[in-house]
Amino acid sequence: MAISREEVRYIANLARIGLTEEEVAHFQGQLEGILEYIDQLKKVDISKTNATAHVLDLKNVYRPDVVRPSLSSEKILKGAPSREGNFFKVPKVIE
Repeated sequence: MAISREEVRYIANLARIGLTEEEVAHFQGQLEGILEYIDQLKKVDISKTNATAHVLDLKNVYRPDVVRPSLSSEKILKGAPSREGNFFKVPKVIE
């Protein structure tokens, strides 16, 4: 598929990219190659291909959720630089 130099400049403008004339010519060839490859992909017969979310049969592996006792508030707050009741006290950061 042919792409004009004006189209390359238009795309560059949309992307807010300044291009020299040499870069316009370079990207013109590259964009034509990309569009030709897309045209090839459009010709592939996928009528007998099942839709897949992933090519590999992967499943999430989760560990069992087991209830366990946690540390006491007193033990956790023992090393706190400042505390207020059963909470960490931190300096105010938003007025």
